[in-house]
Amino acid sequence: MSTAGQPIRVLVVEDDPVAADAHVMYVGRVPGFVAVGKAHTGAEARRMLDRTPVDLLLLDLHLPDVHGLQLARSLRAAGHHTDVIAVTSARDLTMVREGVSLGVVQYVLKPFTFATLRDRLVRYAEFRGTAGEASGQDEVDRALATLRAPGPAALPKGLSGPTLERVTGALRGSAEGLTAAGVAEAVGISRITARRYLEHLVDAGRAGRSPQYGQVGRPELVYRWARRR
Repeated sequence: MSTAGQPIRVLVVEDDPVAADAHVMYVGRVPGFVAVGKAHTGAEARRMLDRTPVDLLLLDLHLPDVHGLQLARSLRAAGHHTDVIAVTSARDLTMVREGVSLGVVQYVLKPFTFATLRDRLVRYAEFRGTAGEASGQDEVDRALATLRAPGPAALPKGLSGPTLERVTGALRGSAEGLTAAGVAEAVGISRITARRYLEHLVDAGRAGRSPQYGQVGRPELVYRWARRR
């Protein structure tokens, strides 16, 4: 485990290369944290944990070779006591309860922004910083409360969760990709609004964009979901 004054060492475990790179970048932008590596499978994560000191796993639950909670369980059995922030698109509360017993201290739902992850990491650092003997129940409650967000994770101003889900669904369902105009038509929003949601997905590492050149006029951006390998 890290000691006082040293950064909290984070291993990113994510099979999507685009998302993994984005998460490593996000971690590196939060003061007091450092990404010590990334793994794309559970087996790769185990090997890295055996040779690299790690304080926290940023763990995607849907890996190609093992479910994230199964990986966490096997790590506990092997004597690894690394904390876990689970990254998932699933919303199964039964799975959330199971994860608590396996060292999962936070859940982050995909797609998420840098601000969302930063909030979780800062709260985790505050929780790790609590030490000594509590004076009473109130102090214990305050320590545990540092892990809890004050409310639903905030999207950038003007964006809503339900609309983001519809935009995400439209983009994931298009093998060839969509322009902002195509998303706007599919979802029933303006092209400008569609572009804001699409750019949010790009910033979150969940989508990519490339120019599409026509015969006349300026090239139009085509957005594609960042497919898993």
